[in-house]
Amino acid sequence: MTKSNLTLGIIKPGAVRRSVFDEIMQMIDDKGFTIKKKKILHISIREASKFYEVHKDRPFFDSLVEFMSSGPIIAMMLEKEDAVACFRKLIGSTNPEDAEEGTIRKTFAESLAHNAIHGSDSDENAQKEIDFFFGDN
Repeated sequence: MTKSNLTLGIIKPGAVRRSVFDEIMQMIDDKGFTIKKKKILHISIREASKFYEVHKDRPFFDSLVEFMSSGPIIAMMLEKEDAVACFRKLIGSTNPEDAEEGTIRKTFAESLAHNAIHGSDSDENAQKEIDFFFGDN
């Protein structure tokens, strides 16, 4: 299996709190993804800061870290041919107002900041993100 066949998805705290995770996982399944690994966890501010470190100089960093550590998340290692691109299409634009109808963010996002789901943006980042949640460390 090549790295390009794996990606990471995270159902964010707001979607978990609102109990829409079953519907989100059904949408993922309906698009032909296999959930290879899944874990429900509550990450700390430190862990969220490390995970989103690439955004540390962006104005939304602190609020993103606070939100991601505000409650349980569901991290998923997903498998499908061309997984990153296919998952990005399924989740939709970061801004739910710009997302296509039928995407996860258009359907379940509360706002730009609380957009229901994270998806890796490249094969390289997918491997790093999968290792972050499912690696040996």
